[in-house]
Amino acid sequence: MTDKTDEKIINFMRLRFIASFISIVLVVGSLVSLTTKGLNWGLDFTGGTLIELVYDKPVSTEGIRGQLESSGYTDVVVQEFGSAQDILVRMPGSDPGLAKELADQLSKQYEGNVKVKRVEFVGPQVGEQLREQGGLGMLLALGMVMLYIAFRFQFKFSVGAVLALAHDSIIAMGLFSVLGLQFDLTVLAAILALVGYSLNDTIIVYDRVRENFRKRRKGSPVEIINVSLTQTLGRTLATSGTTLMVLMALFLFGGEMINGFASMMIAGVVVGTYSSIYIASNLLLYMNISRDDLIVPVKEDEVDDRP
Repeated sequence: MTDKTDEKIINFMRLRFIASFISIVLVVGSLVSLTTKGLNWGLDFTGGTLIELVYDKPVSTEGIRGQLESSGYTDVVVQEFGSAQDILVRMPGSDPGLAKELADQLSKQYEGNVKVKRVEFVGPQVGEQLREQGGLGMLLALGMVMLYIAFRFQFKFSVGAVLALAHDSIIAMGLFSVLGLQFDLTVLAAILALVGYSLNDTIIVYDRVRENFRKRRKGSPVEIINVSLTQTLGRTLATSGTTLMVLMALFLFGGEMINGFASMMIAGVVVGTYSSIYIASNLLLYMNISRDDLIVPVKEDEVDDRP
């Protein structure tokens, strides 16, 4: 298919039914995993102990993690805290003697001095509150998105955008559930960032769809959407590509603290790019979008009442 300017138009919607089937399978599979297996909640949500240790010389976090695992401590997160001498350890449990016990274990395998600088406990009630607030934050974000899109475009566009965002978030969380990756506050922040990223991509596509519906007098809704997606494809791929380059750098070199955030964002950018083409636009066709939905109301001429 080519338009009147001989521009090559990619027939994206030729695969829309296949894409719909793939998305349904991924969403259902994600929901099943989230329901049966659940998420591997981090200490921010389950509660636990945070211990800050100070060494007299720089040490390796990998070495400390290996020492703790060999001593029987599981699900331990070890990271640098400002310098290679300040080490932050997060672990399950809230035993007051846990910090001293851990420091003693590490001192046995270290020639210098290890001191406990700080110990903090996160109770399970705090973790439960964080889960509830995170869920409410997600629902509020989706609700505000729906209102904005309905005001800026049209109600069918708002439904498509919100369902596409829900699609992205469910699949990304499902991936974390299937792989057993730890879900902490940084991952929750990544989901909220993903909502903004995916929404921006969807709005770019929707804006072009609306423009082409009003500008082109001929062409079916499928043809208009194919033209719009082709016109925005370069921008979509450039944005996704540069974003993925940064996220891969964070994933490979950012350390354990930011690994979950980078993993969620990578999954979200890939799924979000796919959904802006085959979910958000496809849903418009399922809702029978037409030119009539986008006609600009004609204002009545003002009547001159002067004699």
